[in-house]
Amino acid sequence: MDRRSFLKTSAFGGAAAATTTLAAPAYATGKRTLTMVTTWGRGLAGVFDAAQRVADNVTAMSDGQLTVDIKAAGELVGAFEVFDAVSSGQADMYHGADYYFVGQHPGYAFFTAVPFGMTAQELANWYYQDGGQELHDELGQIFGLKSFLAGNTGAQAGGWYSKEINGPEDFNGLKFRMPGLGGKALGKLGASVQNIPGSEVYQALSSGAIDGTEWIGPWADEKAGFQEITKIYYTAGFHEPGAGLSVATNRDVFESLSPAHQKIIETASAECHQWNLSQFLANNGAALQRLQAGGVKMMEFPDSVWDAFGKASQEVLAENMNDELFKKIHDSAMASMKSSSAWLKRSSGAYTAQRDRVLG
Repeated sequence: MDRRSFLKTSAFGGAAAATTTLAAPAYATGKRTLTMVTTWGRGLAGVFDAAQRVADNVTAMSDGQLTVDIKAAGELVGAFEVFDAVSSGQADMYHGADYYFVGQHPGYAFFTAVPFGMTAQELANWYYQDGGQELHDELGQIFGLKSFLAGNTGAQAGGWYSKEINGPEDFNGLKFRMPGLGGKALGKLGASVQNIPGSEVYQALSSGAIDGTEWIGPWADEKAGFQEITKIYYTAGFHEPGAGLSVATNRDVFESLSPAHQKIIETASAECHQWNLSQFLANNGAALQRLQAGGVKMMEFPDSVWDAFGKASQEVLAENMNDELFKKIHDSAMASMKSSSAWLKRSSGAYTAQRDRVLG
């Protein structure tokens, strides 16, 4: 039972509250600066931009009464230490990809991406209309966090490889960077899966410490420079079909803010979600053309590999179903995805197929 449930059901929080006029919550007044730690190296295309966008939104919407001091990965804590830093109160908030924190709870994967999961639009449908945001909040309460979606990369590429992948057996022994439940699925195919912060991936790939990596998509990958190391690029991946990014604020800090400032953080994050998605999608096409012109070979996995991805992904999800909250989040997300997909493929999916056929 969390502290809110206790206060509601205890004699002090229940019967006493019925006969006593409680004081209004005390909110901090005056200008305030919140320290934001991130999972991103400073300047990483798209993802650090999203953190900066939230910070700028907060400052503008509060007329400078609430500002955010951004710390890139390694400036205050390491990339994968931001969750614990905010949960413990060492920092006020983080911006990152919540699937980095499946070690704290596997349910966090759904708020970035799970293999064979939701597209960006399907994720937004679930989050804002079908209960996803409430489940994010329920999960955050366990760790003393208040979380919101705050960015989206869109569908991510299958990644960069030192050799072509002709069958599932080619993953056996392959040293590959992939976080989240997608990485766990790849491990079932025999890959040696690495979870490396984004700012360290280029060096790991160029040194041979890893044989391949997924990152995001053409624009961010080009900015990272992976095409300087290998020319083999798989453009569609199974692991992140619409990867969400998140802001999480220490819950005590969040509750010390005025309702107006709380709503500003929520709204600033939601605006960033759509802005960041369009940023990635608007830049990917031109970047893809530049990569092709530079000699990058655009590849697609054969069906046998997709089938192996699917089998491994289902096994990974099944392994977590004994966790009650994971199952609750999974079932909610999958029901929403099924409902959204039924209409999207008959409407926009059918339309774009016909548009491309007619217009060539």
